[in-house]
Amino acid sequence: MKSLINSAMRFTKKTFVTNHSISTNVRFFLSLIIFSAIFFISCQKEANEITSPAVTSDAKLNNTDNPNASEVINMYSGLSSTTIWELQQARAATARYRDLKNAIKDGYSNINVDVPNMGHHFMNTSLVDGVFDIRYPEILVYNGLETGKPELVAVEYAVPLTEPMPEGFTGSNDVWNSTSGFPFYLVHAWVWKYNPDGVFNWTNPSVDLD
Repeated sequence: MKSLINSAMRFTKKTFVTNHSISTNVRFFLSLIIFSAIFFISCQKEANEITSPAVTSDAKLNNTDNPNASEVINMYSGLSSTTIWELQQARAATARYRDLKNAIKDGYSNINVDVPNMGHHFMNTSLVDGVFDIRYPEILVYNGLETGKPELVAVEYAVPLTEPMPEGFTGSNDVWNSTSGFPFYLVHAWVWKYNPDGVFNWTNPSVDLD
């Protein structure tokens, strides 16, 4: 932008020096118009250069890697707008974990809990406490581990049974399981793969552990 502005200023200076037949006022306004036009075009170009990569990245994420990813939560019915907003927060907070390498890097590890119609479970033990935080699920659930193409399908929250049962998501849709055999209150949120049985249902018929 600076080079374009400098060019405009040189052009303006040259106009004032060489074109003696035009009055001072006319020359001033012509130069001002030229300068404004160049400034506007250059700013527009810079704005496009800043925003374009983000748009491209989001399009690749939603349309190439997983065509239905951006529509998963909108496919669920019977949820309040607050609950939907909370589920969107869970998605946003775990988007980087669609790449399993990022999950492992951040402390999630395979706990070898592989359940049909549920998935492969990766847990971050450092997150386990008595606090329910939508942004920090204690467990990530993947499908396709055996084929070498792990797909993040759900997040799971785990609160020790020694703590009060968490309120969890807004509303009464999320039913926490305390009889799984593990010492936790547990609830799944299928925010990355649509579950026809409900976003908080324990199992998902479309997950086959491949």
